[in-house]
Amino acid sequence: MPNDHVFNPLNRPVYTSITNTFTSPGIVAPPENNAGSTGNLYNAGSTNSTTLGLLGGSVIATVQLTNPVGSGKNVYISRLSGGITVALNLLSSFSGTMTLSANGTLTSPSTLTPVNNNLSSSNTSIATVRFSAAAPTGTTTLLAMPLQVGPFLFNELGRYVVPPGQSINLSVSGSLSVGGLMASTSYFSWWEA
Repeated sequence: MPNDHVFNPLNRPVYTSITNTFTSPGIVAPPENNAGSTGNLYNAGSTNSTTLGLLGGSVIATVQLTNPVGSGKNVYISRLSGGITVALNLLSSFSGTMTLSANGTLTSPSTLTPVNNNLSSSNTSIATVRFSAAAPTGTTTLLAMPLQVGPFLFNELGRYVVPPGQSINLSVSGSLSVGGLMASTSYFSWWEA
């Protein structure tokens, strides 16, 4: 009995508008592959590292990605990454959170320079990227979740779209109840089209 659906099972079609043969296979790849090869895939982020006093405290790293008014392009979020690092002097209770939010204002921001992931491309990002050691205010929360110590990575593949005149924030916060060294890191990867 022949197997007529080697590459495209009827219950889970992958390739629906191309001819997929063994000698000339169809290829399905995420949009980042094309964005990277054309020089339109970028990333930016930063780390906030602080030695906390005897009573502990919080360390926050917020990156805000803004698509300027009149840019003529959308920003598509490819990846959210970062993490929390802790070096404790004493045993302590730890809590960590990651919050993705829209718009809002940063406290005492500094400007970050986006890096083009295609090292041979001279393209520059349309986005304005800023960093703050405080959580943003006046935002609309899109996603909030607890974090453990260590790195995290969420492949979004364009699920979050930032049109002109809008911003998106990634805030990573870690808290200790006693002294120690803590670092919070947040990074965006995105493409523009």
